Amino acid sequence: MSDEALPDGLTALRAHLHLSEVMRLIERTSRWVDPETFRLMPIWYPEHARGSYFYKKNWSEPQMNKNRQTGHSEHKREGNVYANKALTNALGLRSDDRPNWSCCHIWGVDDAQYQESNAVVQDRRFFSGIANMVLLPTPLKAFTDAMPEVKAMLRICARNLYGWHCDHESVADAIATINAWGECAAYLKSWPRAQGASLPLGVMKLDDRVRRSAARRLEQIRSDLAKAGPHYPRDGVRAALAYWKIETDRAMPSAENASPP
Repeated sequence: MSDEALPDGLTALRAHLHLSEVMRLIERTSRWVDPETFRLMPIWYPEHARGSYFYKKNWSEPQMNKNRQTGHSEHKREGNVYANKALTNALGLRSDDRPNWSCCHIWGVDDAQYQESNAVVQDRRFFSGIANMVLLPTPLKAFTDAMPEVKAMLRICARNLYGWHCDHESVADAIATINAWGECAAYLKSWPRAQGASLPLGVMKLDDRVRRSAARRLEQIRSDLAKAGPHYPRDGVRAALAYWKIETDRAMPSAENASPP
């Protein structure tokens, strides 16, 4: 066995794959929610956040998972299920339409060692917010998780596309980084350099299917606030809706009456 220490994995990768090549892959394959969809329904599942508990029977009973080896039952927690559902619906897709695609959160706690809890996606305001997500082929998600330059460029693109960036206190340094970001040769020409300047490739346009999904989701939130069981997180849901300025008593245009985007 060689005594020579391995270099940092990113250093080894960069010796053979230029950042601009990584970005071209992301440019050609990423799928973005239409800004019109974001304005219609910016958050889809305010009742869920990373690590929150699942309940059944209309939020009346805990949903348990049983460990097959130990036989011990534990209260089931959210991983990324409802973030995936939000992004899938906002893109106008079905879950079966996206094999080997992954939901990538754009804003989160930057921790290469995965030692810190991710307070951003544990926050109901940001977990299923569609301006905080992009759909990528699963292998490319590793680049967004591990390469700071890729994260920064995704955040700049999303801010210019949706006119929003995460304002959670844990990402203050990341906001300062993108505010100070100068010209970067790897930043894609097709991505907007100012708010509303252009649309990246892969934007999935708002259509009647998405409008219907959004209307159903808003109606379900309205119903759950009034009728769901005792474990429904009403205060958290109301706070998330208030952050995004969503009024549950507002009427959403139906697909039949809506104007085309």
